[in-house]
Amino acid sequence: MDLFTYHEGALRCEGVPVREVAERVGTPCYLYSAGTLREHYRRIRHAFAAVDPLICYSVKSCGNLSVCRLLAELGSGMDVVSGGELHRALAAGTPPARIVYAGVGKRDDEIAAALDAGIHLLNVESEQEFENIARIAAARGRTCACALRINPDVDPRTHRFTTTGTRETKFGVDIERAKAFFRAYGRDAHARLTGLHLHIGSPVTDTDPYVRAVGKALALRDELLAEGFTIDVLDVGGGFAADYESGKSPSAADYARAIVPLLEPAVRGGMRVILEPGRSIAANAGILLTRVQYVKRSGDRTFAICDAGMNALLRPSHYDAFHFIWPAEPAPGMVPNARLADPGLPGLVSTDVVGPLCETGDYLALERPMPPVARGDLIAVFTAGAYGMSMASRYNSSPLPAEAMVDGTALRVIRRRETVEDLLAHER
Repeated sequence: MDLFTYHEGALRCEGVPVREVAERVGTPCYLYSAGTLREHYRRIRHAFAAVDPLICYSVKSCGNLSVCRLLAELGSGMDVVSGGELHRALAAGTPPARIVYAGVGKRDDEIAAALDAGIHLLNVESEQEFENIARIAAARGRTCACALRINPDVDPRTHRFTTTGTRETKFGVDIERAKAFFRAYGRDAHARLTGLHLHIGSPVTDTDPYVRAVGKALALRDELLAEGFTIDVLDVGGGFAADYESGKSPSAADYARAIVPLLEPAVRGGMRVILEPGRSIAANAGILLTRVQYVKRSGDRTFAICDAGMNALLRPSHYDAFHFIWPAEPAPGMVPNARLADPGLPGLVSTDVVGPLCETGDYLALERPMPPVARGDLIAVFTAGAYGMSMASRYNSSPLPAEAMVDGTALRVIRRRETVEDLLAHER
């Protein structure tokens, strides 16, 4: 569900035509729907209500301060993976007791900042990292709660760059090492190791990998409890999918039906569950607006050359990712009934939607059936709210896009467009 719909042939975000957004803000521009963000968070909250989880929005998916603030106001915590994201979460008004911190390479200053803020949980990735956290905590006279990230060796069947729960990745420790890890570090006075953490990858479009990973984590928890350790937290991670194509991903309720029955017995025994959704909240809550600069034909290929490319949205060239792309005001009869790779409408043209950068890999879509487009046409790239702006770059000295948010009929710029002078500011 999202609130980007065609009305009388023109795309609207909630109550605002996206053409008006482009005229006011310019392109390229990321546009978010506040109503969609709220609804996606509430659906997860409702679906998992039986285990009353601490929901920590994954800041890396879309870290704009206004997005984080909106979710924090709904009661969401934040999942952060860097000192910069920790700063964002705190600046957005997130209570430290609702912040969890993961990541394989935490620097000493980042660990110190997390300890000083008094965050809820540090997810630990290795023996050396735990030793470092314990050392810093002792030196600062602080205690902190830690969860060991375990690698359950479960294949989430997603892109290899976003697979994080198999043995050959850099994340976590394998289950065989986990018991020895607790025996070595599980009774530290300053870094209290009382939880387990999972994150198997993203986007995971099947519930079975979660069932297998959570089952392995709970079995390990039982073994650790039998040895006298306290395991009162299970952080299940995130990775829930979003509908890049209509109807292709499970709903929040689907994930919950598979996962919640596994968790309920442990929750009744006092265990706290943490979830780290990002994409499933933000992806369909945002689009990228870009304008066609030129249409070019070469051989049998048609190129729509736009003012946004892989500098604005890296996912297609980096992950071979699909995003539905369509004109904001298509010709009559060209409004799609669903967001599919081929909507099956008459008169579509196979089009390469490409950017302005000096890279052959600079594209948003290849050989995509689309309505014919012309110079000046406004195009919407859907499901771009997650890992869009957060992965944008200034390659070819391209200023970063603007970001805007619609709430009902109100439009607000939430990040001004960068200027060419901004590009030089740190170099003068």
